[in-house]
Amino acid sequence: MNPTTTTTLVWLAVAATGVGFAFLSPNESKVMGQLPAHATQTLARTPVKLPEGLPSERTLALVTFSRTQRGQADSWIEGMNLKNDPSISWIRIPVLNDPDTPDGRTTAENRLLERYTEEAERTKMLPMFINKAEFAKATGLKSIDQSYAVVLNRQGDVLARVEGPFNAERAQTLRETLTAVGK
Repeated sequence: MNPTTTTTLVWLAVAATGVGFAFLSPNESKVMGQLPAHATQTLARTPVKLPEGLPSERTLALVTFSRTQRGQADSWIEGMNLKNDPSISWIRIPVLNDPDTPDGRTTAENRLLERYTEEAERTKMLPMFINKAEFAKATGLKSIDQSYAVVLNRQGDVLARVEGPFNAERAQTLRETLTAVGK
């Protein structure tokens, strides 16, 4: 084989490999995580099938794993003025280890009902009875030691996430993701 043919074949092989990697590489949403499919209900007793039952195509979810993280979620509600800004669709997801009994779930829901007494709060609350560590792993969260503000789409893809309490710079990143169209 002459050197020109060999060089051409090598370049074609390199190009084919590049195209193959482009098709086989994971997309960004899968790398960031996926909300597990889950049937739940709001504290107002409205059934919701996740992720397709999210309130909009892009929803801000405030995820907590313990009572001590409530303040962090509250800081996002206050910092982003979520109660007064209808342009942002948002929910709270307290992740609770599944007690595997109806009575155990009812007891946990009753504790939440005692804490969240307003109907507006209850409609935003979607408790998930699921293994906390498995939930964190599936959604691409580092640990259950922090709360998270996560942007989800109705396919369950995690489009953006930040951990901990409100931060104006991180809030701007979330707003940009929430308002991005067709990305």
